[in-house]
Amino acid sequence: MASPKENVDPRTLDDKECVDLAQAVSADIARLEAIRFRAIAQLDRHRGGAPSVVQEVAFALSVMDSHAGALLSAAKALTTRLPRTLGLMDRGLLSGAGAMKVAAATAWLSDENARAADALLEDRLEGKNTRQIRRTANSAAAAVDREGASRRTERNRAGRRLKLRHGDTGVASVEVEDGPVEKVTAAYTRIDREARALKAGGETRTLDQLRADVALDLLLGGQGGAGERSEVFLYMDLATYLGLNDDSAELAGHGHIPASLAREIASGADTVLRRIITDPLSGQVLDLGRERYRPTAGQAEFVRVRDRECRRPGCHRVAQACDLDHSVPWQFGGHTDVADLAAFCRRDHRLKDEPGWIYTLGPDGTLTITTPTGQSYCSTPPPLHEPVRRRPRSSSRHRTDPRRKRQRARSRRKA
Repeated sequence: MASPKENVDPRTLDDKECVDLAQAVSADIARLEAIRFRAIAQLDRHRGGAPSVVQEVAFALSVMDSHAGALLSAAKALTTRLPRTLGLMDRGLLSGAGAMKVAAATAWLSDENARAADALLEDRLEGKNTRQIRRTANSAAAAVDREGASRRTERNRAGRRLKLRHGDTGVASVEVEDGPVEKVTAAYTRIDREARALKAGGETRTLDQLRADVALDLLLGGQGGAGERSEVFLYMDLATYLGLNDDSAELAGHGHIPASLAREIASGADTVLRRIITDPLSGQVLDLGRERYRPTAGQAEFVRVRDRECRRPGCHRVAQACDLDHSVPWQFGGHTDVADLAAFCRRDHRLKDEPGWIYTLGPDGTLTITTPTGQSYCSTPPPLHEPVRRRPRSSSRHRTDPRRKRQRARSRRKA
């Protein structure tokens, strides 16, 4: 079937034509993704491989930094070491996701060996899904460098990291990614053993629930199965806390959570409540209720409460784990006060010092970031409550009521 046209209406097609159309569109998308990879690689060459290219790609494509980094790595590999894989995309035979699997699987190879693997894969990838592509690419990489298996293992184990992923409806996930297999297996065995022991003791929770609860308790310093203390910032209005309404609350770094969950968190035995004073019209933070504090500590806490998360648009690292930095460097006239301070995670703190990046903080807390290509992105601290609308003035009918006019006239004559 020929490449689809914009005026094709899928509702007029039979089953086979619908499948053909979906395949043709996917092929066109693959060709466009190949162009995107080339554009990203060219941007990286223009910048001399500067680390800030990742953040600029994330801004421009509205993707997470991790995905932008993967796109950049794949773009560089496809345009240098994997030309045949990129050619498959040009022919509509391989998706961008599949090409990224090839780039990741061959990243540990030398340039020469990567080109050899690229040649082996040219006739082996068409029609495969991403999982099959990953396995095929791993096999090809091992075939061209059998002695490099130990180096690859060392590289992967050195890349271990802990990831936090926020979900919806008050849930999140934590994952140890690429941890040493013997330690990860031993950790799971211990968690499973303690969960099964609790289950045998009459626990009503499922084994899956018990494993998750035991793992979290152990991470928080407990023995497994018992609640542990942790620090989170929860934003909830007084009426919601008292149960007078069911407005949603906000958990810093996560987002909105239902009122019922917010009240459950706030009712903990070790919960500390703090009054926050806001502007009734804008909802922005004006002050924190407290008895006494050191000014520097008070400023830092104010900024973290106000910002909640890293201020770079698209970054959701909670403000408690961020650096506080001047939007205007102090050596160039910046001031250490809340009007010039903002929360940035360590990576975005460093990004601010990259050549061509301009950060401007407005009086209302709005941060404007201008990239080296002149694109601007804004971030404003979210209000703690919906801004209050000004009430309209009294109807003009009352001001022009004849009886009121006569009463005012009599009063003036008596005076």
